[in-house]
Amino acid sequence: MKKRGKPVHGWVVFDKPLGMSSTQAVGKIRWLFDAEKAGHGGTLDPLATGLLPIALGEATKTVQWAMDGRKTYRFRIRWGAETATDDLEGVITAQSNQRPTTHSIESILIQFLGEITQVPPIYSALKIDGERAYDLARAGEKPEMTPRQVMIEELRLLDASNPDYADFETVCGKGTYIRALARDIGRALGCLGHLTLLRRTQVGSFTEKEMISLELLEELSHRSASDNALEGALRSIVTVLDGIPALAVMDQDAARLRQGQSVLLRGAKAPISCDAVLVNHDGRPLGICEISQGSLKTKRLFNL
Repeated sequence: MKKRGKPVHGWVVFDKPLGMSSTQAVGKIRWLFDAEKAGHGGTLDPLATGLLPIALGEATKTVQWAMDGRKTYRFRIRWGAETATDDLEGVITAQSNQRPTTHSIESILIQFLGEITQVPPIYSALKIDGERAYDLARAGEKPEMTPRQVMIEELRLLDASNPDYADFETVCGKGTYIRALARDIGRALGCLGHLTLLRRTQVGSFTEKEMISLELLEELSHRSASDNALEGALRSIVTVLDGIPALAVMDQDAARLRQGQSVLLRGAKAPISCDAVLVNHDGRPLGICEISQGSLKTKRLFNL
């Protein structure tokens, strides 16, 4: 059966608009590029905007490294109420008349720096006994959410001039729920709070200045196919692999790796072990390998 679409390979640094789900975004970008396959490097809720890295073709083999990268968010917390979803979509579950001062907000932020314990929102995609937590919550159940460790590298107050809400920026690691962070900051201040605005501005090596809007992508797609305008919006499939070592191999070793065979690394300075290394051949990415006991072994090969 013939595959749908074309063999398009690369990353789109997409500026996801408000109201669009990550799945809808992937489908839209795949359709615009007429690509055979697509995936994304880290979910954004429909109420969130900003950087959603979308992988096309062979770039989907590098999604893991995008998802593992640090992320930067700007967000707003509205004080005085908690909701069932920890954001403005949910019904109010608790209220408070208290409002925090700028000083009180700044004084508690240190509690949320470093490796912290976080209870994910019950309205999340985490699986509990094989079912999504949000499906259980929507069915009227209250799923038991297991606390987990997350890393908050930076957390800054940007603006607290309005007594009813405050704006923040955070740099955090994989698996951090900003909705849960907003909820917990509100509880620490004793005034309660929920998330009302969320924008992601960085994922790993992808930054806000590289983002491209849906409107611009649609404009590029309407140009003549001979212009290759859309291809200019693609980033290399190895962009997300900047943080792992790179190694070039010769023809014979490249052939062995393509056949699934290991390659013994020679030389006094040859590494003995490494979880992931980008292997290049003839100036092009060949694949992602691991080094075990001094031998190079294939993990993911790129079909370019």
